[in-house]
This record gives sequence, C-alpha cells and structure tokens, in this order.
Amino acid sequence: MHWLYLAIAIVAEVVGTSFLKASAGFTKPLPSGLVVLGYGLAFFFLSLTLDKVPVGVAYAIWSGAGVTLIAAIGSIFFGQKLDLPAIAGMGLIVAGVAVLNLFSKTGGH
Repeated sequence: MHWLYLAIAIVAEVVGTSFLKASAGFTKPLPSGLVVLGYGLAFFFLSLTLDKVPVGVAYAIWSGAGVTLIAAIGSIFFGQKLDLPAIAGMGLIVAGVAVLNLFSKTGGH
C-alpha cells in the first residue's frame, strides 16, 4: 500500500506543479487552489509512505519521478524543448531510482 501512496503523492505533486504557471503568481483562484490542493495531497500521501519506506529513498523516488514527469508535461503542453543533455540527465535520474529500488537494501522492501 505504501507504494500506492507514493504514486498518489507523485501524481498530486505533478498536478500542483503543472498549475503553478496558470496560477499567475497565485492571482487566479482556480489554478491557485489546484496548486494548494495538489501539494497538500502530495505531502499527505508522502507522509503515509514514510511509515514503510525510508525518507531518503521515498524522497529520491518522489522527486525523481516528479522532475521527469514535469519535464515531459512542460514539453508536451507548454512547448518547452528538451535538449539531449536534459534528456540524458533525466535518464540518469530514472536509472538512479531503479538502482535504489532494485539493488539497495535501504529501500524498505
């Protein structure tokens, strides 16, 4: 169940971050509310994850997945171009998360 909580935390954080630009510095109520709701849910579900997963591992997965998903959303929805170093860097983040989960004994498995 803790991995489901982490997945919900990641999705909620990505939703909140995605609406930051639309909130126009928190001057638009609906996008601003979605930012606050997204981050609130993200931290709530991240806290539930920490009952079983060490904080460093959970945060590495949460932030790594968030960075990668936000970059993809920025590229798809906001026309932000990703160059080869950006893509390579995100690949390294994904590889690092995979190493943590597959080979580390600190992963809380």
